[in-house]
Formats: sequence, C-alpha cells, structure tokens
Amino acid sequence: MDLLLLLLMLLLSLPVSGNHRMKCPLTLEHQDEKKPWSYYRPGDHLISIITTATKISNIMFPFNAAPSSQSHSTISSDQSKILRFIFAIQVVNKNSQLLHNLTLGYNLHDNYLNTFVTSDALLDMLSTGEANVPNYSCGKKDNLLAFFDGDDRDNSIQTSTLIAPYKISQIRFTASEALSDKNKFPFFYQMLPKSGILYRGTVQLLLHFRWTLIGLFTSDTEKGENFMRTFTPMLVRNGICVVISRQFSTAGNTAPFRNAVSQWRQVNVFVHFTEYFSLRDRFLLFHSTLQDLPEPIEQKVWIIASFGEPQIKRQTFLRYVHSVWTYSFQWKKWTNNSSFEPDLFVQPQFGDQSFRCSFSKDIISLKGRRRCTQKSPLKTKVERNRLWNRYNRIAYTLINTLAHALNAAYSSISKRRRKEGEERLGAQRLQPWQFHPFLKKNVFCNLSHMKLYLDQNGAIAADLNIISLIVLSREDPIREQMGSFERQRITINQDALSRLKLLNKSLPQSKCMENCRPGFFKQARKGEPVCCYDCVPCPEGTISTQEDTEKCSKCPDDQYPNKKRVQCIQKRITFLSYEEHLGIILVSFALLLFLTTGFILIIFIKYLETPIVKANNRDLSYMLLGSLLLCFLSSFFFIGQPRKATCLLRQTVFSVVFSIAVSSVLAKTVTVVLAFLASKPGNNVRRWLGKTLANSIILSGSAGQIFICALWLGISPPFPDSDLHSQHGDIILQCNEGSDTMFYLVLGYMCFLAAICFTVAFLARDLPGAFNEAKLITFSMLVFCSVWVSFLPTYLSTKGKSMVIVQVFSILTSNAGLLGCIFFPKCYIIILKPDLNTKEHLMIKVGK
Repeated sequence: MDLLLLLLMLLLSLPVSGNHRMKCPLTLEHQDEKKPWSYYRPGDHLISIITTATKISNIMFPFNAAPSSQSHSTISSDQSKILRFIFAIQVVNKNSQLLHNLTLGYNLHDNYLNTFVTSDALLDMLSTGEANVPNYSCGKKDNLLAFFDGDDRDNSIQTSTLIAPYKISQIRFTASEALSDKNKFPFFYQMLPKSGILYRGTVQLLLHFRWTLIGLFTSDTEKGENFMRTFTPMLVRNGICVVISRQFSTAGNTAPFRNAVSQWRQVNVFVHFTEYFSLRDRFLLFHSTLQDLPEPIEQKVWIIASFGEPQIKRQTFLRYVHSVWTYSFQWKKWTNNSSFEPDLFVQPQFGDQSFRCSFSKDIISLKGRRRCTQKSPLKTKVERNRLWNRYNRIAYTLINTLAHALNAAYSSISKRRRKEGEERLGAQRLQPWQFHPFLKKNVFCNLSHMKLYLDQNGAIAADLNIISLIVLSREDPIREQMGSFERQRITINQDALSRLKLLNKSLPQSKCMENCRPGFFKQARKGEPVCCYDCVPCPEGTISTQEDTEKCSKCPDDQYPNKKRVQCIQKRITFLSYEEHLGIILVSFALLLFLTTGFILIIFIKYLETPIVKANNRDLSYMLLGSLLLCFLSSFFFIGQPRKATCLLRQTVFSVVFSIAVSSVLAKTVTVVLAFLASKPGNNVRRWLGKTLANSIILSGSAGQIFICALWLGISPPFPDSDLHSQHGDIILQCNEGSDTMFYLVLGYMCFLAAICFTVAFLARDLPGAFNEAKLITFSMLVFCSVWVSFLPTYLSTKGKSMVIVQVFSILTSNAGLLGCIFFPKCYIIILKPDLNTKEHLMIKVGK
C-alpha cells in the first residue's frame, strides 16, 4: 500500500511539457483549424447545442476525426445558425438582472447533418475530459445543464437514449413529434409547437380560398414521408384533392412529375415541405418543367409548410411563381427595459466584427475548440444590423426562457435553505435532475417572447402570421401579411387582398372546374378525383343555396322551390271556396236546382188532387222531391274550408239522402208495374198496392246505406287534412276519407240501388198508358248511371280540390237528371196542358 502511494506521488510531481501526452485511453486527431466543428466557452452551467449549419454529401466520418475540407464537398453553409446561439448566450450573460453571479457557457457543435458526427458530438458532450470517454473524468469537469436539440428524428431519438441516464434536459428548438411520449422520453421538452399546427392552418387556408385541387411536394427524407402520411389524409377528409404528389431527392429529377404537371395544368397551388434544401433549387426545377409546357401557364402559389420567411429576390426562374406563402410566429410586445432587440440579424461579417472566435488547444488537450469572446459593445452593432430574422428571435427567446427557469430554480433552492435554517458560504450547484420541475410546458408559454399557449390536448401551440411574398416581374418580391392563424382559427386580411387586385396579382383558382352555381349540385365523375364533378340541376322539390353543394336539400312541406331552385317559397293554402269562380258557379247551380225543386214541390202540393199528381203514388213524389231538395243542399258541405263537422257530414248525408231518392224512384217503378198487373182480371197483386210496399222499399234501401255509413264513422271517420304535394306551390285543404274502402262501398251501394231501379224501369217501359212514368224513370236512371259511371275514373284521375269539384258536379247533375226526367213532363201538363190532366185522358190507352 505504501508503495502504491509513493508511485502516485511521483507521477503527480512530474513536470508538464508540450511533448507530453495525457494518459487517456483514446487518441484523437487534431482538428482542422479552418473548419472547426466545435465552439466552446466555459461557464457556471454549460449548454450543449447540436445544429446543422453545414450540409455535406458523400462522406464517411470516422469517430476519431473531425470533418476536414479535403474529405467532403459542401453543398451549403450557414454559420449564422451557430453565431445566433452564441450571440443569444452573450446577451443573456450581459443581463445582470437575470442571472446573479452566474454565467452560461456553451459547447456548440455543427453535425454536418451526419449521424457519425452527431454521435461524436454527443460523446464529446458527455465526456468531462479531453477525450470522448463518457463517465471518465480526465480534466476539468463541465457542469452540463441542458442539451438543445435541432436534429432530425433518428438523431434526436439516439440523443435522448444516450443522455437519459444522466437526467439531462433535452430541449428541442425545432418542430417535432418524434419524442412526444413522456413515458419513453421523460427528460424531453418541446419549446416550439409541433408541425401539426401548420397542417391545420394550411387546410383552413386552402378551404378559405377554395383551392381544392393542389400539388404536394416534399423532400425525399423520413420527415418528408411523415409529412405525406400525416397531411394527405387531412386534405382528403376536408374534400381537397391531391392530384400531384411527389418526393424529391437532392438530385432534383423532374421526370417523375413532368407528366403530372402537364395533365393537371389547372393546379395552381402547391404545398411544399422541405428541410435542408433552399427554395431556389425547387424553383429552378419547376421553372424548367413549366418552361417545356405550351403557353399559357398561370402563375402558381407556393405554400411552404414550415416556420419562417424565406429570403427571395427578383430572379428569372420566378416567372411562373405568383407568390410564396409561409408562416411566422407572432411575438409579444417587447418592453422598454428589455436587454435584447428582437430585430437583430447576425450576419457572418457581423460575427467576425463582434466576436473573436479563435482556435485553441491546451498543452495536454487532444481536442481543439473554437472559443469566442466579444470584442465590442452590443448596442453599436444593434444599430448597424437591424434586420428582420426569426432565427435570432427564436434563439434568444429559447436561451432567455432557459435563463429564467434557471433563475427560478436557484431562487427555489435559496428559499428552501432559508426555511431549513442552513447557512453556507458557497452557493449550492444545481444538478441537472433538479432542473426538470422548472421546465414545464406552462413555463415555456409564460416566459417565451412568442405567443404560445396550450391547446385542448395540452400540447404547445402558437399564434401565427400568414405571410405572402408577392413576386413582381421587375422588382423584388413584396411582403404582405395575408392573415393570421390564432387559436386554431384562420383570419384573412381583406385589405391585403385588395392591394393584390391593385397590383394586378389577384389570387388564381386551383380547382378541377368552376363552382356549381346555387340551384345545382356536384355529381362526381367516374374514374376521376372527387374534386372533378359535373353540375347537375337540383331534383324537383329541392334547392341549393350555396356554391359547390354536395347534395340538394328538400324544402319544408309547407314550402316549394322557385324556378331557379335557389329559394323555398311559402305555399298558398287553397280549397274550393265560395269566392272563386268554380265555387260561385257550383253554388249558383245548386241554389237554382234547389229553388226549382222547391217550385215543383209547391206545384205538386197545389195540384195535389189532380190525376197526374195522384198517379203512381203522390206520397212517393213528395218523398222524392224532398230528398232531391236535401241532395242539392248537401253539396254545400263540399264547398268552403274543410272542418271536422263538414268532413263527417258531407259524404254520409249525401249518400243517405241520395239513397232515399233512388229508393223512392225504385218504389215508384215497382208501383207502376204492380198497378198495371193489378188492372188485369184475376190477378192477385192488387193486395200489394198501397203505402206499405212503397215505404218498405224506401226504408230497406236507405237502411242499408245508413248501416254502412254508421260503420264507416265508427271504424275510420273522415277528418280534415292537407295535401302538400299534389299541386306545385299549393297546400290543398281537404277532407281525408279515412277509409277508402268504406267510401267506395258507399258509392257502390248507391250504384247497386240505381242498377235495380234502372232494370225494373227498363222492363216496364212498354206498359200501356197515356202517361207511362216507367219510361221517364228509365231515362232518368240512364242519365244517373251515365253520370256516376263517368264519375269514378274522373275522380280517381284528379287531385286536390278538383276531386271535390267532380263530386259536386256529379251530385248536382245526377239529381238534376232525376228532377228533369221525372217531374218536368208532369209540370208541363199541369201548367201548360191542363186539359190533359184528366182521368179519362190518362185511361184512354189503357181502355183501348
């Protein structure tokens, strides 16, 4: 044991020289000083940041070597992505009111969009020594507080898996949904809203301008595939057709979509999702594609499904671009005492002027870093570089929010120590696991300078501005705020649309065909997208009040469509009234016949002792005339607005009274036959003559009808009803017969009595006599049967109040036939030929 202690003391006493290598198990090649891959500055708490500032292709990085200028070909490089974080941390450190006696350091890595470099950066972040050996302390220990992640999905998951055992907060500063499961990634925090909010806003934007036929483009990456999987179903559910859908590789081959663009030339809106390539590359590809198509080509609208405003200047390849739409965050108002001006843009030359970033390496260190220090005051550079850029705002608001949470954490520790009565000379250093309670979502929403909030699912969302860069032919594109997307609802700036019209840059249409006008509905075409349809007029009885209606709607039963089928009009209530012409004619006809019948009855009463009145049973004539009077009056039940009482009485009263009239005619006919037979010697039918037989015939004939009507009223009585569909534009008030079977049974019974009467009278037509009433009865029954036989088909072929008119006309005509054929000849003899009204004259033919 003593020997080991002596050996250790000897090792510690050895001098350090420049040629001496530290005894760490791994070796690392020196870094390229021209393109260093790591930016470092010490501090009380270290923030590690991995971002992509340089895009490299066709390269394999070993773990023991950093990227060099000889080993790759750079596609794009944007050092401002790194400098903006350095600048933000410097600004926060300058704020003495925010972090008391604390400074933030940084360990910032450019991962070159490469998995191997990302892994090496993570090992460097977790290694406290100069070699990348996690959990092996070989130098000064870094106090790593949080890790800022802006990498792609796979790298983010890999990062979370590696740093989870250390309980280090992983804070993502780009939109992502990959690590949203808190059970799997408990130390992951999303400081910006997920991309789903952009998808919802884009769908509402397309629906607002009725852009239902679109093209969808994305990068040929996993994020692009996820965009297609997520966004396409949202469009389909909202009736938006994606007829051009392509993913592009970095080569930018236009062959896959050249034919699609040629086929769907009416597509004027493209939704584009991209990660790392510039819009300029995409515009060049599309310009070459559209240039090969025959003119005319309408200018296209590009909607970028990502946060931020692209920098676009006047270029010839923007010839077919109408405007570029994108989204930017809404920001809270900055207070006067704010230490940071949000409109600062960190340009590369500004970084060189304001920060001294030099490559350095300790004697015993194997890993070189670039350390940056500030050279000049911030306020002078603020005045020189006042340009809009959302990345500087976001970088600052992230660092500033983290600093507030750190300050709150130390305040909480101090309060707890005071409560417990502890007194220590030095401040207790905050451990990474103690920082998690202060990184809740509501902290980000409250402290962020962006307008963030929690949606209904508890996820971070943001209020957005909808920005449109309008491409002009001879000038740089102009910026217009076309609207906003706040609290999941879109609002369009109508003033901006008006300015577009003044610039002759009205928004193009992007649909398969023109809108279906009101009065038409969309009918899908077979074999084509649902957005391609034919405009078909609405069916009878339906309307459409809006454009592009999927289905016409029926009017309420009391309304009907106008001629253009765009509006429902209230139906008129109609019935056979006393005021209309047909009603007046029928009422006049009924009154005339009623008065005529009454006049004939008076004549018969006055001349009751004359032979022609006595002939064939005078009482039966009175009975027939009285029933005809009631029949003419019963027609008034059919005219006027139907009510419960009139509906119950009109068919039953008419049928019973009319049955009495027909039974009376039958009794008169039978009396004529029996009277002739009784005149023959030796015939015994004389005993049947008299009132008893006649009354029996009338009672038996009418009793059957009374029984049928009583049964009708007991089973299914008539009731007032309205016919809403028989006549266009009219509601017909009518009486529902209740039971059609009982109604036709009543009519059938009357026809049965009339048929018996007609048969008996027809057989007795040739009986001898100067005045043979059987002939008159035969002719009257012929008229009666003709009327009611023609009534049935006419009644069944009409609707509404026409049915009532047919029935009233049949009642009046058939009764007028009975009245005229039976009584007019007798009245002629009584009034004009009184000399023929004698018994001798009536018996001449019989005697002969």
